[in-house]
Amino acid sequence: MFQKVLATFGSGGAKIDARLLDRTISPGRPLRGEVLLLGGEVDQEINGLSVKLLARVTLPDERRPGVEDLEFGTQQLAGNERIGPGQQVRLPFEVALPWETPISSVFGKPLTGMAVGLQTCLDIANSVTDPVDVDAAAIEPLPAQKRILDAFSRIGFVFREAVLERGRINGAVQQLPFFQEIRFTPSPRFAPVFTSVAVTFLSSASETQVVLEVTKRVRVSKSGGFGGRGQEFLGLFKVDHAALERVKWEPQLEGWLHEVAKARGIFD
Repeated sequence: MFQKVLATFGSGGAKIDARLLDRTISPGRPLRGEVLLLGGEVDQEINGLSVKLLARVTLPDERRPGVEDLEFGTQQLAGNERIGPGQQVRLPFEVALPWETPISSVFGKPLTGMAVGLQTCLDIANSVTDPVDVDAAAIEPLPAQKRILDAFSRIGFVFREAVLERGRINGAVQQLPFFQEIRFTPSPRFAPVFTSVAVTFLSSASETQVVLEVTKRVRVSKSGGFGGRGQEFLGLFKVDHAALERVKWEPQLEGWLHEVAKARGIFD
């Protein structure tokens, strides 16, 4: 009886250990893994065992900034089962990653600022504390996303940070309740105009929407420049996955940024 009491508080109770089978994965593909369910010292009733996709996002309230872990996919693996003392059960799973799943790794290197992964939750009947296991997932960009990021690097922009923000982008087709911004420090050519350029990818099976947003530099003289600091929606363009290699993206990006700077009287 004493062992049963302890098990309700997690001591000597059932445990879980999740393992991802794919070292890296891309949006739109299934995330594969397995969960090892290990019985404790007594019989226990299992109400449910599930895996959830989680992303840590920034809340939009500027007065009270904070973060929240949002679920954007789930799969139930077991329910209404009994696990005996020392019993081991392996449960494979595949969770489909939405096409808008944020990038957390580029060329095998973690993307600073990203917290995206899989949470495994075991619901034990009459338990005060339920076991939870969290595993980070390395989400690599789609070919279209990788090509745009590479183009920014080639024209002299330097990666600064990546953030996830809760909310929606006006004018864009968006499925998830949050979006990712990958922020760059501008090249020397555009440094007098912008302090940063943010890129957001909203992908589907056939195309990727690319949203560009700039931070304007504070006016430094009466002869020209910007009147203040703030975000300005630059535009949205679509990349056809099937026609990705037909476009020279470096001059395309420089052309768009040049037009914005020219409109502000910075470039002739």
